Amino acid sequence: MHESLPFVLALVAVIVLIEMLANKIKVAYPILLVMAGLAISFIPGLPAIRINPNMIFFIFLPPLLFEAAWSISLKELKKWYRIIGSFAFLVVFFTAVSVAVFTNYFIPGFSLALGFLLGGIVSPPDAVSAGAILKFVKIQRTTAVVLEGESLLNDASSLIIFRFAMVAVATGQFIWKDAIFSFSWMVLGGALIGLALGWIFMQAHKRLPTDAPSDIAFTLIEPYVLYWVGEHLHSSGVLAVVFGGLYLSNHRLVFLNSTSRIRGYSVWESFVFILNGLVFMLIGLDMPEILSGLREKGILLSTAIQYGIWVTALLIIIRIISSFFALFATYLFRRQTFNLMNREGMWKRPFVLGWTGMRGVVSLAAALAIPVRLSNGQDFPQRNLILFITFVVIVLTLLVQGLTLPYILRHTSSFMNFEEDSNLVSKRIRRELYTHSVNVIKNKYAEYIVRKPLLADTLQHWEDKMQLDDDEIVDTEYKKIYIELLEHQRLFLIDRNKDPDLDEEVIRSQLYLIDLEEEKIKSM
Repeated sequence: MHESLPFVLALVAVIVLIEMLANKIKVAYPILLVMAGLAISFIPGLPAIRINPNMIFFIFLPPLLFEAAWSISLKELKKWYRIIGSFAFLVVFFTAVSVAVFTNYFIPGFSLALGFLLGGIVSPPDAVSAGAILKFVKIQRTTAVVLEGESLLNDASSLIIFRFAMVAVATGQFIWKDAIFSFSWMVLGGALIGLALGWIFMQAHKRLPTDAPSDIAFTLIEPYVLYWVGEHLHSSGVLAVVFGGLYLSNHRLVFLNSTSRIRGYSVWESFVFILNGLVFMLIGLDMPEILSGLREKGILLSTAIQYGIWVTALLIIIRIISSFFALFATYLFRRQTFNLMNREGMWKRPFVLGWTGMRGVVSLAAALAIPVRLSNGQDFPQRNLILFITFVVIVLTLLVQGLTLPYILRHTSSFMNFEEDSNLVSKRIRRELYTHSVNVIKNKYAEYIVRKPLLADTLQHWEDKMQLDDDEIVDTEYKKIYIELLEHQRLFLIDRNKDPDLDEEVIRSQLYLIDLEEEKIKSM
């Protein structure tokens, strides 16, 4: 292990540098990471990175799903649950069926069970890839919510298909009665386990004398506990993580103080970034081993590439078609839906949703989790070809859809009927907040205004803000000057820290407050 540690640390450094480059050239970093991993994998003399297939889900998926559940808006999830459910379950199932039928018919040696296995692997789009691309373009909020909600739930639906297909391949049979019972327990049990453990975790945060470090430590182990318990009770560990994460996220203001929230956000952002980066690098780094497996089985590389291209094209076409059906079905059966009743919106919005089908982390994790051998000692059928097709699907969807999505969004944005501009909403909310603050001071603390000069100053401060125009509230020149003043404060504190009798912890705490103030002024 210690021999590979320098290589792993070097990979983390490469991930950080690639993310910087991606932001510079405005390209989604998962695309560059896959390409970098592929290039690095062919450098001679590098140690082979192998992960136990049985551990791949446990290492990467729980924290990634947990963080996604914390990030999504539960209110928006409830609002658009019909269309999100359609994409997360119906579209995924339809995609898996299509892949199963296609591969069974066109790829020699592929049974329907193996086709469903491949379909379960490649059916869920990757939220990380889409999110990284959408950073550089403007997209309607409802469309973004659908993508976020779909990515949170489609992992569970695809992995349930994956699990049943694995059983069918291993046993050679599929009993519908047992499958329906197992499916029901996986869904309901996973949800109930997640909610129950989420409540227990919340009580632990509230009742134990925790501080910010211990709160963050708890949140780091919680997704792994949720997943482990869910799997050991033979339900869906993925759904346990999702529902537990949603429950805790919705109650975060109850059991986490502001310090824990601020620090936890930074910790989780870095932790998830490294995990995502490592997974996308592994996609490229695993290629030599996959190619070696193809050669051992006598499968021509050109033939395997052809199969991968076919499956990728099928996935893109099926998702676009499914997007049209899902949106129109939602429109027919629900009043509150996307505005499709215009000539451009009737086809451009479904097309955009259909084109955001990049594959990534979950597909790789599922493919790597296929065991090398069955329980009877025989080689798992078509494992290397499934791995290679998955690799081709991930790379092609990232390159073809990922690189063209910003262009498509820029040329369809005028017809997407954006909701009220987020900046205008922020300005309105801030003005309401100023009014609320003034009313609270006048009504609740009126008797203190005369006796407390600082409170009187605070009241005057908020009343002055109420009189400002929207442009004055977020005046660019003022923000620039204010940030420069904060930098002068930092320099002063650094100079004062040269005093040997001054406690450095005092300086560090003041520097942290300045950082918070800068973040506040930047967000105005």
